[in-house]
Amino acid sequence: MKPIDFSHPARQSSKGILVIFALNTFKFIRRFFVLFLALGLSLSKKESLSFLTTTNLTLIILGVFLLIFIVAILKYLNFKFHLDQDQFYLSSGIINKDMTIIPKSKIQNINIKQNFIQQMINVVSLTIETAGDDKAEIEINALSRATALDLKKQLFVKKQITDPDVIDEPFQSIVFFKASIKRLFLEGISQNHIKSFLIIVSFVFGLYNEFENYLQDLGISDRLQSSVNFETGSILSLILANVFIVGLAILGSMLFSIISTFISNFNLEVVENEDTIEINKGLFNKLSLILVPVKIQNIIIKTNRLKQYFGLHTLSIKQAMINKKQQRNFKIVALEKHQVAHLVQKVFVNYNGEGTFEKPDVYYIRLLVLRSLIIGAFINIPAYFIFGNYFWLINIVIISWIVLFVHFTYKKSSYQITDEYLTINNGFIDRVRNISELHKIQSVELKQSIFQKRRNIASIYVATASDKVKIPYITEEKAKSILDLLLFKIES
Repeated sequence: MKPIDFSHPARQSSKGILVIFALNTFKFIRRFFVLFLALGLSLSKKESLSFLTTTNLTLIILGVFLLIFIVAILKYLNFKFHLDQDQFYLSSGIINKDMTIIPKSKIQNINIKQNFIQQMINVVSLTIETAGDDKAEIEINALSRATALDLKKQLFVKKQITDPDVIDEPFQSIVFFKASIKRLFLEGISQNHIKSFLIIVSFVFGLYNEFENYLQDLGISDRLQSSVNFETGSILSLILANVFIVGLAILGSMLFSIISTFISNFNLEVVENEDTIEINKGLFNKLSLILVPVKIQNIIIKTNRLKQYFGLHTLSIKQAMINKKQQRNFKIVALEKHQVAHLVQKVFVNYNGEGTFEKPDVYYIRLLVLRSLIIGAFINIPAYFIFGNYFWLINIVIISWIVLFVHFTYKKSSYQITDEYLTINNGFIDRVRNISELHKIQSVELKQSIFQKRRNIASIYVATASDKVKIPYITEEKAKSILDLLLFKIES
């Protein structure tokens, strides 16, 4: 198939007007959602304003949508792009005209996405990212998939001087990994559900605070209190009530984790190309993400006991990206151990993960215990007001948690420095391994508090272009030795 000629300025598909209109409408509704909700509640109580008749309200809504649609048309007409051998050009803007020029060599990532609306009208969006801003430099909202793939291919083309007598066999792209529904289900079950629980709790409390007065008017809280009658002072009733609440929270958190895992990783596949790795996934928002090994800063491997039982590992990739939200999508779940090893080997060719790992000083254990005791003491304050004289029972759980937390956190904490790589292990529930190349380190800091200085203890903070890791609480002598070594690697 003949490549598409992008040398002349061109617009995206005319369907882009619908995409831009839908995106701007969604942003408008999200920004003023609370205002609309409050207005709807007041109207439901028949508290209408004098000027806000049904006709005026209809005209206002139609006027807003018409304005958004006109803006979408103007954005589409003024959005043109073209490509030459070395650079990508984009002109945009309605009132203020902008010309953006991006050299091919500066491109970090080219991502193809397809949200629900784009799936309906059969177009995709293409995002071009560099390492120079907090946002994506360019986003083309409506291209056919074939056009987007061809543009992505031409943006990654480099000038090469080849020997005409040597004919290289083209590298055949292969689907290295495809996640089954069963493995995604197991991935959702075996996740750390504490995060899901906190999201649900914050969401529920947020809704309650927003509509507390409205719920009181409906009498929902009184109905709930009248429907639940526990005997006052009964320890058994108190225990049963808390077991029920905890069980419901665990079930809700697990269900939330399973659903979010399916939505974000639906039809997950990893395609191995000659010089890149491609990740395709998503249900409502389909993503096609490109990983360039030479631009990868850190690799994070995560698992836990339950994941290991099911043979599951998660591989997260960190590059010097500008779109921090997009960074979360560079994650491959439900991998087997040998698949993780293969991908790590493709990115960091000489890494094997073998050898001796150093442990933090025992001072780290004392610090973990102290921090945990302080948190436990603060938990006792609300527990006294909730449980009364039986508040001390919660300390059985707190002490058990402290023992487990300190033991496993210290056990999983270690680090290794070789001639080429820095590896740091940590975690409590999850076992996390962070790998980075020494020549990509940008800065190294030695930090110690006044209490640590008295005990000759220090920590090393190592930063790359995409992440910052910590070698925690080692002897000051060892920390200075590591600092000198890493600084030498950076300077040389």
